[in-house]
Amino acid sequence: MTDIEYKFTNALIKESSPYLLQHAHNPVNWLSWSNESLKKAHDEKKPIILSIGYSACHWCHVMERETFENEDIANIMNENFICIKVDREERPDIDQVYMSAVQLMTGHGGWPLNCILLPDTRPFWGGTYFPAEAWKKNLIEITKLYKGNLSQVNEYAEKLSNGIAGTEVIPRQVREDTFSTDTLDNMITSWKKDFDYVEGGFGVAPKFPMPSSLSFLLEYSSLTGNTDIQDFVDLTLHKIALGGINDHVGGGFARYSTDKIWKVPHFEKMLYDNAQLVSLYANAYVINQNPLFQRVVTQTLEFIQREMTSSEGLFYSGLDADSEGEEGKFYIWDQIELENIIGVDYELFSAIYNVNEYGYWEDNEDGIRKYILLRKQNDSEILKQFDIDQSTLEAKVIEWQALLLTERAHRIPPGLDTKHLISWNGLMCRSYIDAYLAFNDHSYLDIAINNATYILDNCLQSDGKLAHTYVQKMDSKELIEGFLEDYAAWIDALIRIYEATFDQRWLDYAQQLATYSIENFFDNQSGMFYFTSMKSQKLIVRKMEVFDNVIPSSNSMMAKNLFLLGTLLSNDYYIQLSKQMLSNATVQMEKFTSAFSNYASLLLKLSHPFYEVAIVGKQANHLSLQLSKAYLPNKIMIGAIKESSLELLKDKFKNDETIIYVCKDKVCDLPTRNVHEAINQINSR
Repeated sequence: MTDIEYKFTNALIKESSPYLLQHAHNPVNWLSWSNESLKKAHDEKKPIILSIGYSACHWCHVMERETFENEDIANIMNENFICIKVDREERPDIDQVYMSAVQLMTGHGGWPLNCILLPDTRPFWGGTYFPAEAWKKNLIEITKLYKGNLSQVNEYAEKLSNGIAGTEVIPRQVREDTFSTDTLDNMITSWKKDFDYVEGGFGVAPKFPMPSSLSFLLEYSSLTGNTDIQDFVDLTLHKIALGGINDHVGGGFARYSTDKIWKVPHFEKMLYDNAQLVSLYANAYVINQNPLFQRVVTQTLEFIQREMTSSEGLFYSGLDADSEGEEGKFYIWDQIELENIIGVDYELFSAIYNVNEYGYWEDNEDGIRKYILLRKQNDSEILKQFDIDQSTLEAKVIEWQALLLTERAHRIPPGLDTKHLISWNGLMCRSYIDAYLAFNDHSYLDIAINNATYILDNCLQSDGKLAHTYVQKMDSKELIEGFLEDYAAWIDALIRIYEATFDQRWLDYAQQLATYSIENFFDNQSGMFYFTSMKSQKLIVRKMEVFDNVIPSSNSMMAKNLFLLGTLLSNDYYIQLSKQMLSNATVQMEKFTSAFSNYASLLLKLSHPFYEVAIVGKQANHLSLQLSKAYLPNKIMIGAIKESSLELLKDKFKNDETIIYVCKDKVCDLPTRNVHEAINQINSR
């Protein structure tokens, strides 16, 4: 379809972001965020409407249909404002600043994020989703205020900008050299009040999986032997895996559940959720060998390969919640459809996947009842009820999934956000390594290495600068410069690839990224990292991303990276930077538990014995894989199949044998050739 077939086409038609392109035919004269659009606002002395969203955002789509396609509203916007659209995933730096503004003004945030700015980009009004009439009314009032009382607007904008500068700031603390477990224990005591011991997860509806929090709790329960926490994590992982938030037909997880029982998802699927959940379930499987957890990992990675991977081996950003303008339409089923597809096994199928009141979602416009497929009963209950064996059931489930997936392929799919975000690719790359180490499936390692190789070849410059996005564009427009999240995610992924391969080039790349990050993002005054490089476009404030959320904060990831990288490279400067960052965080950890879960993971490493496991010899990779069958969160693997210059490996290599050294602070136990003995050396201390 060509532009001439549309009634309206605006400047966004030149963009590559799928989200911005969704608005390219609005009657609003949208511009992208650029020096040119900001200069236009300055020259014309007009306030700026800044509207931020992302491709998979349901309410962003709703507001576009209801409000931004309304020609009367568009006329008001075009006449009185400079209108700028931003993809929050392309420009998380802009989103951070104006999300803070809206949260300060309204007490909450979300997307679409709509903020009105002075021509100099200081915000003075904002909110999230607005129905058409409410948006129109507000614009008329704001126009009158701006034209009639600009001094008042300026005064408020100045106060608000100062407030934004004060958000997510952690004061520098005295750097600790030793860390106590008391902070962790107090953190857990406080946090447990938010645990749902019946349905799993945290709090009430809506429920997010929060993989970073669950990963920390998995580590904590393992290192402390706390069975109460271990049982809670296991319950949560079971409930999420069986719930409607997990796509039982095609694999992959939705972003969150709208209810407390994980039944009704917000149907969008994001790369970052699925990446982290793969790692979480892979690690949980290593602990208890639960076949359900293995199926979750297998199905999720099949989904990633089938629907979220480009021909180059890069990963796409996400899938919309909507298809054909209706949320969840692609994923739900009615009874007649299922009876026709499943055939003679329908009674068994409907019992397993709750085609009943429990799985009922809503009626469609024709009054036909629609169902979300989800599990409630364990396999053992189904086997007893229908008098079948496990292997028969598993074969039927595989057959049903294939039938439903084939049928679903005839439906109009949700929109795919084809952006390649470098940070999220790092998360997904790391998850493939975690799956490889858990299941010894070499194809997972191949996919991870292919992804990493392409990113480093195409998105990393010789001076160490990393891009934030990679999109094959039709013009030569420069890619967006990387943010701290990009460097942090890839240092983490590269360390993990090194652990899986013992190929030192991955470690060298990680060090290159760490060097660039320290030179261009680090703030000596606070001991933390800015989110943007000193070379990045200047916004009204330069912010730090401090608090962990659905994705760990870039600062907490960097703190862990520097500790692990410093250990591998025997670089004490990195370790001291890490300890400073952790010292800054510990003062708030007990009060704001989930917001510091990834820092708490680092605190575990520094408050409990931490081991360097060095393996040298021709069979180093083989023994490393064997050792990975034990869940040992407080260790780092280092190894070589030949002589190595790394300090921890010096003078340890012998041509005729492969030896394991379990070390702590560079002091090693007696070497062993036996994996189980090495594991016992770690567990016996």
